[in-house]
Amino acid sequence: MTHPPHANPPHITHSLAHLNVLISGAGVAGPALALWLTRYGARVTVLEKAPALREGGFAVDFRGDVHRTVLRRTGIWDEVHRRQTHMGRQTIVAADDKERVDLPAFFMSGDVEIFRGELSKILHERTRNDVEYVFGDSLATLSEDSEGVDVTFDRGAPRRFDLVVGADGLHSRTRRLVFGDESRYLRFLGYYVAGFSVPNRLGLDRTARLYSEPGRTMVINNYDGDPTRAGVALVFGSEPLDHERHDTARQKKLLADRFAGMAWKHAAGALEGLESAEDLYFDAIAQIHLDRLSRGRVVLLGDAGYGATMGGIGTGTALVSAYVLAGELAAARGDHRTGFAAYEAAIRDYAKGCQKSSDHAGPFLAPPTARKIRSRDRAYRALGSRLLAVPFKKLTERAPGNIVLKDYARPNRQP
Repeated sequence: MTHPPHANPPHITHSLAHLNVLISGAGVAGPALALWLTRYGARVTVLEKAPALREGGFAVDFRGDVHRTVLRRTGIWDEVHRRQTHMGRQTIVAADDKERVDLPAFFMSGDVEIFRGELSKILHERTRNDVEYVFGDSLATLSEDSEGVDVTFDRGAPRRFDLVVGADGLHSRTRRLVFGDESRYLRFLGYYVAGFSVPNRLGLDRTARLYSEPGRTMVINNYDGDPTRAGVALVFGSEPLDHERHDTARQKKLLADRFAGMAWKHAAGALEGLESAEDLYFDAIAQIHLDRLSRGRVVLLGDAGYGATMGGIGTGTALVSAYVLAGELAAARGDHRTGFAAYEAAIRDYAKGCQKSSDHAGPFLAPPTARKIRSRDRAYRALGSRLLAVPFKKLTERAPGNIVLKDYARPNRQP
């Protein structure tokens, strides 16, 4: 592995040029932190177990002043808007596909919405000339002493770094290596979610249709305007399932069984595409809870430290947290003890507040009884009205806006 050329301008206040940092995870949190650290002069390596950037994924949205401020300070506000989904209305339907409730775009899409994969691309484009990206490899061991961290990898040669950041998602290997098994920190919320692509047989154009039966919901959508493709999302209530997280064949059978016999006229056609789907996503709806986010020279960022599978405003929280972590390290002039402590103090309550919004995502999307489905639909209808549009928007911005952003020292490089 070789480092890219990196110029550190002289006479820079709060420079991190003396730091060599490894970030595990090239989703959103990792590259966002890499962007800020390199602006402060640090040398950064981003490690990703996938062979390339992960494309596609669910759409993510940003809401309120804090998100807007961080997007602008990061320098990606305009590009995020240029690549946004432009998602339109989403409609709740009956079994015969008759429309019951229309949800306006702002209800689900916030101020701006973009595919997670597109956001990852934007951040990678802005860091690839200053950051060493290593794909197709993972952490194997971490061994820390008073001066640094010795790291071994599944494939690459051993390396030594000053700091290690775990930005490798809800099922973080970094967290497992440093803090222990995932079972100690993952809180299952009683639901599972899946997603995959199918042919766009409904002719959807940046719209979605949602159908619910007690304990299970199917959504067929078209976010990107591609007339040939649609996405299917499945949410269902369940006891914890005994399955291998990487066993795709087992997951497909499980989903086919769970959604067999669904009365919606388009359900069977959507499930026909499940068997041949090559992009299946399947996971428990869960949250990560830890007492602390750092140990020694290792710190957790984004979903690895305070993630939620869905509904937890996780991507916005990741961008805010990356800005704060880099800023606090710079303010501490690279002293990880001071910088990590300040980061935790600034982020902990904020991240918990955002995460809490995911507490009821499963039962709201897939209510357990017919009565609760009707109640959910009435709530959707009311919240989508013009009368409640403004107060609802303010309500959705409360958690992502519940932090006072510091204006950290000017970094070496400006966006």
